[in-house]
Amino acid sequence: MKKLYLFLLALVMAACAAIAVAPVFAQPAQNFDLDKPKLQKLVNQVKDPNQRAQLQALLDSLPKNLNRAQLQAVALQLTKIMESGSTSSNPGGTAPGASPRVLALYDAPVGTQWDKLGFGYAIMLRNLLGHFNAQVDLMPVSQYQAGALEGYDATFYLGAIYDNPIPDAFLADASTSTKPLVWFKYNLWQLAWNTAYTFQANTGIQYMGLKGMNATPSSANPNPGFFDTVKYKNLDFTKYYAYDAGHNTINADPDLGWAQVADATKATAVVNVANAKTGEQLPYVLRSGNFWYVADLPFSFIGPRDRYLVFADLLHDMLGIQHAESHRAMVRLEDVGALVSVDSMKKLSDYLAGRHVPFSVATIPHYVDALGAYNGGTPQTIPLSQATNLKKSLDYALRKGGEIVMHGYTHQYGTMRNPNTGVSGDDYEFWNIVDNVPVPEDSTSWALGRLNSGLAELRANGYNNVQAWEMPHYQGSALSNKAVPQLFTTTYQRVVYYTADKPDFYAAVAKDFAVGQIFPYIVSKDYYGQRILPESLGNIEYDIHTIDPTSNYNYTADDILANAKYALAVRDGFASYFFHPFWLEPDLGVPGFEDFKKTVEGITQLGFTWVAPSALR
Repeated sequence: MKKLYLFLLALVMAACAAIAVAPVFAQPAQNFDLDKPKLQKLVNQVKDPNQRAQLQALLDSLPKNLNRAQLQAVALQLTKIMESGSTSSNPGGTAPGASPRVLALYDAPVGTQWDKLGFGYAIMLRNLLGHFNAQVDLMPVSQYQAGALEGYDATFYLGAIYDNPIPDAFLADASTSTKPLVWFKYNLWQLAWNTAYTFQANTGIQYMGLKGMNATPSSANPNPGFFDTVKYKNLDFTKYYAYDAGHNTINADPDLGWAQVADATKATAVVNVANAKTGEQLPYVLRSGNFWYVADLPFSFIGPRDRYLVFADLLHDMLGIQHAESHRAMVRLEDVGALVSVDSMKKLSDYLAGRHVPFSVATIPHYVDALGAYNGGTPQTIPLSQATNLKKSLDYALRKGGEIVMHGYTHQYGTMRNPNTGVSGDDYEFWNIVDNVPVPEDSTSWALGRLNSGLAELRANGYNNVQAWEMPHYQGSALSNKAVPQLFTTTYQRVVYYTADKPDFYAAVAKDFAVGQIFPYIVSKDYYGQRILPESLGNIEYDIHTIDPTSNYNYTADDILANAKYALAVRDGFASYFFHPFWLEPDLGVPGFEDFKKTVEGITQLGFTWVAPSALR
């Protein structure tokens, strides 16, 4: 608490100094200047992340000078932060060490193409809750029964559909429950504007309505702007936006719930969001005791520098489960198959061992070039027993501290281009990406057969200690993902989730959705039952389309390091990335090894501790 009192003391001293030098006839509303750099230093020293975030939001919202009335309001807000931000308590929260029971409610309208959108977001929320070993029940809000909130340690309502009807039973319970309740984006007006629930008087939050685009986008003005920059822990997390000139549409989620603090003794703006075009700021996350309001749905258009990370961190405070500040890093050598360069693998392994950096090798046990794309038109298959380069590379890497992750069985599917060449490492194995449907054989038993074949081939060649599974291209069917936990205690990946085991993405009504998810921290159990180690930063890419048409964009070491800096905002967030050894091949003409070293050294300098998958048990 000491830093909080120092923050308040600094404000008071500034006020006294201003009053002391003011003439005796000065008016009571006399303004005084703030020393914001000094206050910023005090905020930075506050150890409790929730208190620090709330103080940062408060400091960001303060004008350059204050009058006495404003000073009094600030003092009240500081008092509220000191009372509600303690790591030792959370009103109605989870007991220390317990697995929380959580209810996740979502909109599920009937007869629209968006019937399952809220369910998709609920799956993503459920996955993040897996970081806290939560027992999660997913339920359409329309099925809510009176009193249900009291049976859970926390409840989340995902307002995904504009003006979706909310049952009176839920509104009534939401207005009186003392259990943590987190409300996202839409439909808060059904609670806040209904005089029967005295929402503003109870919470100190005034709900105003919605904010969207500053103007209608057009080819002449493709990005008129919206509230797109969430400010948290001295970083700007920017919401994704892209304008499609051909269809005159946007790929973005610009709508924002507009709520504000009406009573600073009851409510606090925990995080703010800014309109990059106008400079205006509004609360992004508001808190009043056990009630939280998140002004949008942080699961749409997510990325490694997105406001999604802000929510992932604040989940600790919403649940009252305070994990210790801890920042670990992992690196994985990717798509290592039969044709891998032994020299490249030795060079990377030597460098990592010299830096005392543990690492893993994403291994493809069985090589297939079904169409002869890399073999002069003649199909080629290389089992692990004949994959001399791969075995030499693995043996060397293991001696240098590497660990094996099984990366598919063949990392390609049948004799089709799926979608590139039909070659291991290039194509999808457990999903028909060309038609965006499951493969014809798709079933849990079919997937288990392939997983067992890969493990058997590794074990037959002496590689018995496989640490984790990684889905090829991070996308497999729902049924193949459900097969994984039967054979692997751990996965190391991102995941695509579906709103049905056999999804129909083209239905006119109640179409299915696929949602891809990045994880900033370990998830003990996801929607498919998988334990997941995160890969959160991405990978280095070079535009070599003149050599390989599928490699047509750049993603630099600087991009990876920027992502790592944002990962620090999550109190137990990982900096985890992967690298393809083929970028060391001299004929590509790219600075692969130099950039690889730059990322390792840069992540180390940011303060992350390197760990191996086996250390994360």
